[in-house]
Amino acid sequence: QVQLVESGGGLVQAGGSLRLSCAASGRTFGNYVMGWFRQAPGKERAFVTTVSERGRGTYYADSVKGRFTISRDNAKNTVYLQMNSLKPEDTAVYYCAASWRGGTKPNEFDYWGQGTQVTVSS
Repeated sequence: QVQLVESGGGLVQAGGSLRLSCAASGRTFGNYVMGWFRQAPGKERAFVTTVSERGRGTYYADSVKGRFTISRDNAKNTVYLQMNSLKPEDTAVYYCAASWRGGTKPNEFDYWGQGTQVTVSS
Protein backbone atom coordinates (compact mmCIF):
# COMPACT_ATOMS: atom_id res chain seq x y z
CA GLN A 1 0.00 0.00 0.00
CA VAL A 2 1.12 3.53 -0.81
CA GLN A 3 -0.53 6.69 0.41
CA LEU A 4 0.09 9.85 -1.58
CA VAL A 5 -0.40 13.44 -0.45
CA GLU A 6 -0.03 16.34 -2.87
CA SER A 7 0.78 19.92 -1.95
CA GLY A 8 1.87 23.15 -3.60
CA GLY A 9 -1.16 24.05 -5.66
CA GLY A 10 -2.58 27.55 -5.77
CA LEU A 11 -3.45 30.56 -7.86
CA VAL A 12 -0.84 31.99 -10.21
CA GLN A 13 -0.85 34.43 -13.11
CA ALA A 14 -0.17 33.28 -16.63
CA GLY A 15 3.55 32.99 -17.23
CA GLY A 16 4.22 32.19 -13.61
CA SER A 17 5.54 29.06 -11.92
CA LEU A 18 4.47 26.58 -9.29
CA ARG A 19 6.09 23.48 -7.82
CA LEU A 20 3.91 20.62 -6.73
CA SER A 21 5.08 17.99 -4.29
CA CYS A 22 3.75 14.52 -3.62
CA ALA A 23 4.82 12.78 -0.43
CA ALA A 24 4.45 9.00 -0.30
CA SER A 25 4.19 6.70 2.67
CA GLY A 26 5.71 3.25 2.78
CA ARG A 27 9.13 1.74 2.21
CA THR A 28 8.60 0.69 -1.41
CA PHE A 29 8.42 4.14 -3.01
CA GLY A 30 11.48 3.42 -5.14
CA ASN A 31 9.73 0.43 -6.73
CA TYR A 32 7.03 2.55 -8.36
CA VAL A 33 6.82 4.57 -11.51
CA MET A 34 5.36 7.91 -10.42
CA GLY A 35 3.11 10.10 -12.50
CA TRP A 36 1.13 13.30 -12.53
CA PHE A 37 -2.28 13.61 -14.10
CA ARG A 38 -4.69 16.52 -14.21
CA GLN A 39 -8.42 16.96 -14.52
CA ALA A 40 -10.12 20.16 -15.61
CA PRO A 41 -13.83 20.76 -14.93
CA GLY A 42 -16.00 18.72 -17.27
CA LYS A 43 -13.03 16.86 -18.73
CA GLU A 44 -11.51 13.44 -18.25
CA ARG A 45 -8.38 12.91 -16.20
CA ALA A 46 -5.41 13.48 -18.49
CA PHE A 47 -1.81 12.31 -18.44
CA VAL A 48 0.84 14.94 -17.70
CA THR A 49 4.13 13.17 -17.01
CA THR A 50 5.84 10.13 -15.51
CA VAL A 51 9.24 9.37 -14.00
CA SER A 52 10.86 5.95 -13.76
CA GLU A 53 11.66 4.19 -10.51
CA ARG A 54 15.21 5.58 -10.24
CA GLY A 55 14.37 8.91 -11.84
CA ARG A 56 16.42 8.39 -14.99
CA GLY A 57 13.52 8.20 -17.41
CA THR A 58 10.82 10.80 -17.89
CA TYR A 59 7.96 11.19 -20.33
CA TYR A 60 5.73 14.20 -20.95
CA ALA A 61 2.48 15.03 -22.64
CA ASP A 62 3.05 17.26 -25.66
CA SER A 63 1.03 20.02 -24.03
CA VAL A 64 3.54 20.44 -21.18
CA LYS A 65 6.81 19.43 -22.82
CA GLY A 66 9.47 22.07 -22.30
CA ARG A 67 7.49 23.81 -19.55
CA PHE A 68 7.03 21.14 -16.86
CA THR A 69 9.70 19.01 -15.20
CA ILE A 70 9.12 15.93 -13.09
CA SER A 71 11.69 14.72 -10.59
CA ARG A 72 11.84 12.45 -7.58
CA ASP A 73 13.86 12.06 -4.40
CA ASN A 74 13.62 8.45 -3.28
CA ALA A 75 15.40 9.23 0.00
CA LYS A 76 12.53 11.59 0.84
CA ASN A 77 9.76 9.48 -0.72
CA THR A 78 8.74 12.52 -2.73
CA VAL A 79 8.02 13.33 -6.35
CA TYR A 80 7.92 16.88 -7.67
CA LEU A 81 6.36 18.70 -10.60
CA GLN A 82 7.98 21.99 -11.51
CA MET A 83 5.60 23.97 -13.70
CA ASN A 84 6.90 27.01 -15.57
CA SER A 85 5.36 29.33 -18.15
CA LEU A 86 1.92 28.41 -16.90
CA LYS A 87 -1.08 29.02 -19.12
CA PRO A 88 -4.78 29.36 -18.26
CA GLU A 89 -5.38 26.00 -19.95
CA ASP A 90 -3.16 24.38 -17.31
CA THR A 91 -5.90 25.08 -14.75
CA ALA A 92 -6.98 21.76 -13.25
CA VAL A 93 -6.82 19.54 -10.22
CA TYR A 94 -3.44 17.83 -10.31
CA TYR A 95 -3.12 14.26 -9.07
CA CYS A 96 -0.06 12.28 -8.12
CA ALA A 97 -0.17 8.54 -8.87
CA ALA A 98 1.96 5.43 -8.44
CA SER A 99 2.20 2.43 -10.74
CA TRP A 100 4.00 -0.93 -10.60
CA ARG A 101 4.32 -1.02 -14.37
CA GLY A 102 4.04 2.53 -15.70
CA GLY A 103 1.95 3.87 -18.52
CA THR A 104 0.05 6.95 -19.51
CA LYS A 105 -3.53 5.91 -18.79
CA PRO A 106 -5.20 6.42 -15.40
CA ASN A 107 -6.19 2.74 -15.21
CA GLU A 108 -2.50 1.80 -15.36
CA PHE A 109 -1.86 3.48 -12.02
CA ASP A 110 -2.56 1.75 -8.73
CA TYR A 111 -2.51 4.48 -6.10
CA TRP A 112 -3.71 8.07 -6.18
CA GLY A 113 -3.47 11.18 -4.08
CA GLN A 114 -6.40 13.40 -3.28
CA GLY A 115 -5.39 16.11 -5.75
CA THR A 116 -4.33 19.74 -5.49
CA GLN A 117 -5.94 22.65 -7.34
CA VAL A 118 -3.89 24.73 -9.74
CA THR A 119 -5.53 27.85 -11.14
CA VAL A 120 -3.82 30.02 -13.73
CA SER A 121 -5.35 33.44 -14.32
CA SER A 122 -5.02 35.29 -17.59
